[in-house]
Amino acid sequence: MLAKHSFISGLGRLTSHSPSSSSSSVLRRQQFLVRTLCGSQISRAMSSTSEADAESVLRTVTPSLDPKRHKGQAGKIAVIGGCREYTGAPYFAAISALKIGADLSHVFCTKDAAPVIKSYSPELIVHPVLEESYSISQLSEEDQRKVQDKVLGEVDKWMERFDCLVIGPGLGRDPFLLECVSKVMILAKKFNVPFVIDGDGLFLVTNSIDLVHSYPLAVLTPNVNEYKRLVQKVLNCEVDEQNAEAQLCSLAKQIGGVTILRKGKSDLISNGETVKSVSIYGSPRRCGGQGDILSGGVAVFLSWAHQLKSDPESPSENPAILGCIAASGLLRKAASLAFTKHKRSTLTSDIIECLGESLEDICPAS
Repeated sequence: MLAKHSFISGLGRLTSHSPSSSSSSVLRRQQFLVRTLCGSQISRAMSSTSEADAESVLRTVTPSLDPKRHKGQAGKIAVIGGCREYTGAPYFAAISALKIGADLSHVFCTKDAAPVIKSYSPELIVHPVLEESYSISQLSEEDQRKVQDKVLGEVDKWMERFDCLVIGPGLGRDPFLLECVSKVMILAKKFNVPFVIDGDGLFLVTNSIDLVHSYPLAVLTPNVNEYKRLVQKVLNCEVDEQNAEAQLCSLAKQIGGVTILRKGKSDLISNGETVKSVSIYGSPRRCGGQGDILSGGVAVFLSWAHQLKSDPESPSENPAILGCIAASGLLRKAASLAFTKHKRSTLTSDIIECLGESLEDICPAS
């Protein structure tokens, strides 16, 4: 796969310097050469791609409701995101985690976002600790560093308690805020806390790949545009839909074996070694916020899959892969159910309300 990537990258550089009048013929020659010289590698990647049995994974990963368990054992999730402009996304991610079955769900957001997110639900634990540039612009550089250290200290107090973080929903692109969150990611890696990167977290990571490179507990959940930027940045080429599985595998490998869930008509999942697809259920309604449900779901199922590792009879599959398959399958089933009820008027909140019913249908509580 690396040889294939290097070859394609080289061709990409040639393309960028080709005269526009001959670009079509150059592209045709490139495609012919790639098919000829790299066809065997692509075939191997394609042969390792399979449709995941999402319902079976859901049954395996979802823990039973045991009265002997105490609060927190079914998952403690934290969402890092939420600013003046965006308060819905962190709420959707955090409340979805609870609806799926996590015991506790936290949101670390800016002071402006906190009252709004708190007003959505008393179920969430909201920490108004993040800062944006406008609130510290009058401070000296030294005082700004002190503010950053204070933010990091507030998150640090909680970090060891969390089973997984969701970084990015409603984060925005404020430079000071992104710098703070990058340090939160470094802190999470220090404690070996898994994290799911979505939304503006992917904007941060795409511009600072080292934040996730070779961290096996990182999951990226890009949509079509976010994936395009990742491919351009890491592989130095354009998205190749004809060889989507091979390219995804190459991308995950180039980032050091992180897990990537590429959202689409069929969700594709890879950690650089294998590629799984999830295409069951689904809905034609593409209302905003479904990606936030997915990121919260991945966090919960990933944490449950990690708990299974202590069981000698647990599946050998990578917990991050299992978490992605389970979350994708459940979201698709909930979206399908919501659409049967609401049709064109289906909203993200309707899908969230169908999460419990959809999971119960696959994994009955009793």
